[in-house]
Amino acid sequence: MATLVDIGVAAGINLLSAFVFFIAFAILRLQPFNDRVYFPKWYLKGLRSSPSRSGAFVKKFVNLDFRSYLRFLNWMPEALKMPELELIDHAGLDSAVYLRIYLIGLKIFVPITFLAWTILVPVNYTNNTLELQLKNVTSSNIDKLSISNVPDGSDRFWTHIVMAYAFTFWTCFVLLKEYEKVANMRLQFLASEKRRPDQFTVLVRNVPPDPDESVSESVEHFFLVNHPDTYLTHQVVCNANKLAKLVKKKKSMQNWLDYYQLKYSRNNAKRPLMKTGFLGLWGQQVDAIDHHISEIEKLSNEIAEERERVLKDPKAIMPAAFVSFKSRWGAAVCAQTQQTRNPTLMLTDWAPEPRDVYWQNLAIPYVSIAVRRLIMAVAFFFLTFFFIIPIASVQAMATIEGLEKALPFLKPLIEIKFIKSVIQGFLPGIVLKLFLIFLPTVLMIMSKFEGFTSISSLERRSATRYYLFNVVNVFLCSVIAGSAMDQLDTFLKQSANEIPKTIGVAVPMRATFFITYIMVDGWAGIAAEILMLKPLIFYHLKNFFLVKTEKDREEAMDPGSLGFNTGEPRIQLYFLLGMVYATVTPALLPFIVVFFGLAYVVFRHQIINVYNQKYESAAAFWPDVHGRIIIALLISHIALIGLLSTKHLAQSAPLLIALAVLTIWFYRFCKARYEPAFVRLPLQEAMMKDTLERAREPTFNLKPYLQNAYIHPVFKDNDDEEEVFSNKLEDESVLVPTKRQSRRNTPVPSKISGASSPSLPETVPEHSIP
Repeated sequence: MATLVDIGVAAGINLLSAFVFFIAFAILRLQPFNDRVYFPKWYLKGLRSSPSRSGAFVKKFVNLDFRSYLRFLNWMPEALKMPELELIDHAGLDSAVYLRIYLIGLKIFVPITFLAWTILVPVNYTNNTLELQLKNVTSSNIDKLSISNVPDGSDRFWTHIVMAYAFTFWTCFVLLKEYEKVANMRLQFLASEKRRPDQFTVLVRNVPPDPDESVSESVEHFFLVNHPDTYLTHQVVCNANKLAKLVKKKKSMQNWLDYYQLKYSRNNAKRPLMKTGFLGLWGQQVDAIDHHISEIEKLSNEIAEERERVLKDPKAIMPAAFVSFKSRWGAAVCAQTQQTRNPTLMLTDWAPEPRDVYWQNLAIPYVSIAVRRLIMAVAFFFLTFFFIIPIASVQAMATIEGLEKALPFLKPLIEIKFIKSVIQGFLPGIVLKLFLIFLPTVLMIMSKFEGFTSISSLERRSATRYYLFNVVNVFLCSVIAGSAMDQLDTFLKQSANEIPKTIGVAVPMRATFFITYIMVDGWAGIAAEILMLKPLIFYHLKNFFLVKTEKDREEAMDPGSLGFNTGEPRIQLYFLLGMVYATVTPALLPFIVVFFGLAYVVFRHQIINVYNQKYESAAAFWPDVHGRIIIALLISHIALIGLLSTKHLAQSAPLLIALAVLTIWFYRFCKARYEPAFVRLPLQEAMMKDTLERAREPTFNLKPYLQNAYIHPVFKDNDDEEEVFSNKLEDESVLVPTKRQSRRNTPVPSKISGASSPSLPETVPEHSIP
């Protein structure tokens, strides 16, 4: 059990490590050769160029202006200067709203911390229960500030109940204001945003097969009949996954060829050699340049054959299409309505923006998606609950007793006072953090297997599962298993009727572990985030070995985008800890406030200068954020009910149950009032935007703008290839004679449209579609 001294030592170590990271960042960011690592966003926008320094050669690499080092923290006020509207224009609404998650943490926990330390800490500390009544339970000095120090049946517990109500009402008030604010920001963003293909396009899935028509013809006939005034054009989805893999492999081979050619140009005396076996470790030794040239030629032939197959083979066309409309209003009507009598056919939803499309999953048959998701749900269940075993085991070893038992020869070293404090206050958090390193990658693979068609939806699903994993394994497992391990000897020596009482005292004692975890993962982790050590090393390695052109340099310095699937669940864990321990152990709250404040400044700097968001979902993730904070509130209510039931205060249960019911009612109210703005586009907003656009640009031709917007990226690498693919789609999209030939002469309703259309002309001239 970590004591107050151990917590102090851990806090000092983490603050020192954070300070070291900030100092290192301040020094590295001032060096001219690191400028593209710490300010890549401005380079990608074309608003910054490499610093040029005349004079000594060393000045091109090292900043010799010592006065600039004195202002090593000036990045903090600079990060806070940019107004939110300018930030949205600079980085997008997703990034701006992501920052509001940290801001909402400060809005919630700063007043709660003040109230808790003003009212609850004195109420808890002015008792001596832990000293007098429970001498057989392991406790620490910090537990005297917790609810465990209040005697059973005391009237002081009503203070905790009143504070639980106050904390809940304040949290709900902040959430209500934020939900309303973000919903308005989303609608304003969509109204003010420039024209984008996804505003006019829906994704149609599960197009039913028709023996008389191709998928392209079926889609066109259906929408000409059922959306005659608004339908504009469409692009069928092709299965180009194999082609994409070949293109990716060829690009990798080309990079290696460039590397070996550059190596040979620097030393013409010797041709570079390589082995053809696994990872170049064994196999036949060959000339590296000639080998890669021949491999690239083979891949080029395979790519040409596969491209030809995709263009000609009907089986390569999937029963899905991107359908574009003449107006946002027409797209909104289609995306938000049922298209056929059978609700499982012609399924429509808003198309992701082209950058957001996850093309590999478009080729997954829709009927298999339900099976895939069932399989992944079962797999996630076993992953979550079987992971409890190693986490609990390693957590047990990451203690003084565990280490002395596993490694008895280290006992003299471990018993040194400073080393003991470091282990107790630092090691458990580090171990848990290491255990979670590969989890986001595993969860993202599972989400991809499920068949989501956009990167944003993949990240949201991964974030949901990461959050559930944190709740079960990081929170519940650490509280229940951790407390049980700490108090195991006590359980064995006392009577059975005393065990619930001991558990009620032991659960809040686990706050010391979470304090160390917040410092390791939160404080030091956030400071390490701004240092960007991994991107720094990778950039210089790529720049030295691979970069030949400006495009190569842009790819080398591209830092990627915000990891919503990893960052948001981590934030939610701190919301959960803060909500649960606000009334139980208020000593934890200042550590959470420090985390939210530090993270807000750091990520504001990163969003302004570093991260280049790959897509824009217009804050579609906010309902998930809101719902998880509500879950944290409900868990805090349940934990308090269970705790007070061990304190001989059963009469408090109805009041806390009523509080949980009010919280659920609040969630349902917000869901009904604000969530529609995040899943549907109001027709009023769509019509208003269309009307303004037609008034400003009455002659704009929308069809060429949308015609190639959703062509698979492998056909966009080369302009000629894109034109061939576009022409193929254009040819398919013209009505051609079939067994049905004309809907005017169709004697029975179409299996696709659901009705014949005698008013539709037999042919639709191409020029008649604007």
